[in-house]
Amino acid sequence: MPRESGVKVVATNRKARHDYHIEDVYEAGMVLSGTEVKALRAGRASLVDGFASIDGGEAFLENVHIPEYTQGTWNNHATRRKRKLLLNKSEILKLARAIKESGYTLVPLSIYFKDGRAKVEIALAKGKKEYDKRATLKEQQDTREAARAVATRGREW
Repeated sequence: MPRESGVKVVATNRKARHDYHIEDVYEAGMVLSGTEVKALRAGRASLVDGFASIDGGEAFLENVHIPEYTQGTWNNHATRRKRKLLLNKSEILKLARAIKESGYTLVPLSIYFKDGRAKVEIALAKGKKEYDKRATLKEQQDTREAARAVATRGREW
């Protein structure tokens, strides 16, 4: 059987880009059990309440829901357990410094398989205020209307 290649996205956190200003994005591996990998391969995961934290020089992914594998046995995994992230020491130190000093948080953006290995994309982000969210929505609507006007203008001739 040939090895997997390419990227297969399992879950994305679309609300994160709405609620946070994304500063930096990092790719991290995850330490998973066998049934977690099988549940992810089935395309089942939720990043809605998820966040990452740093404890004792190690990064962890918390509150990410990976449901139990349906064909699993009595040794199935816990659905919302704390999962270790695999990052370089320098990246962990940089993230820990940013979180501690300037009020940033670590938010998971997506879970995917890259060449057969489960990865998570985490972002160093700062929360948006309500008026920032409204301004972002207004900007998106304006660009959409401008693109629509350009498209219809081209059809008139």
